Amino acid sequence: MKMERSEELAMFRTALDVADLHPGAVALPQDHQVIVGTMRFHYLDWGGAGVPILFLHGGGINAHTWDCVAVMLRERFRCIALDQRGHGDSEWSPVIDYRVATHVGDVEGLIEATKLDRPIVVGQSMGGINAIAYATRHSDRMRAMVIVDVAPEISGGPGAERIREFSSTPELDSPDAFLERAVKFNPIRDPAVLRRSLHYNLRETPAGKWTFKHDQRRRTDDAMRSFAEDRARLVADLPGIKCPTLVVRGALSDVLTDDAAGKFARSLPDGRWVRVEKSGHNVQGDNPRALLDAMLAFFSEAGIS
Repeated sequence: MKMERSEELAMFRTALDVADLHPGAVALPQDHQVIVGTMRFHYLDWGGAGVPILFLHGGGINAHTWDCVAVMLRERFRCIALDQRGHGDSEWSPVIDYRVATHVGDVEGLIEATKLDRPIVVGQSMGGINAIAYATRHSDRMRAMVIVDVAPEISGGPGAERIREFSSTPELDSPDAFLERAVKFNPIRDPAVLRRSLHYNLRETPAGKWTFKHDQRRRTDDAMRSFAEDRARLVADLPGIKCPTLVVRGALSDVLTDDAAGKFARSLPDGRWVRVEKSGHNVQGDNPRALLDAMLAFFSEAGIS
């Protein structure tokens, strides 16, 4: 969806006002492309020279989901948000390879290409699973990790099915038709904020219809079975994650429960968990202010500045 830069800034200011967030300067990130392996990836770079933070979005959305969080952290941290394969403005896998291990390879390649030194890795939902898998290999090279509303053992339930149904919405006549569905799907979120999110998550088809940008082939039965198997294997590797880790649960989430969040945090050598009120599964979009408060308190506790 094409939009003038001034319109993008106006929409961003509205989202920040709704969230009661007031950065020193309202600015949009730089768009960059990088080749990892044989695929092209798009990422958002907020600049800065502080401790690097790499943000990984959930399935069916994109890097802009972190905008309200990143703009508040950019003066102290270098924030980068990746469009993971098959999402946003990154390429789709020609062989429909969306395995967790493949995502980890993408993250490894991005971190090397952008020279992120001992980053904090923040991941939500699918991005959280990929962050956990990356940490099982590289926690000694991470300052910390934040996992938002997901755990390796949580893979089903009504919440996950509801999300799958929404993100598999077929082609519709207009962005407004998608907005109507989005408001019903997530009544917590202000419609103006949802409209902004859809701006970055929809594309027009050659036939003049509108559809989500993400590759819906990643939800084939075989792909979903592989993803579930990958998650199950992660459980045994959790004790090897040495970096400080914060598990965040949206208080209204129908994907992750308090018990599951606590169990996940206790399975980590240096884990803790927190509940963020007035938010569902997409905590960073529903209540970015409270998520920021939780993250900054965690960074302070972990000695990160």
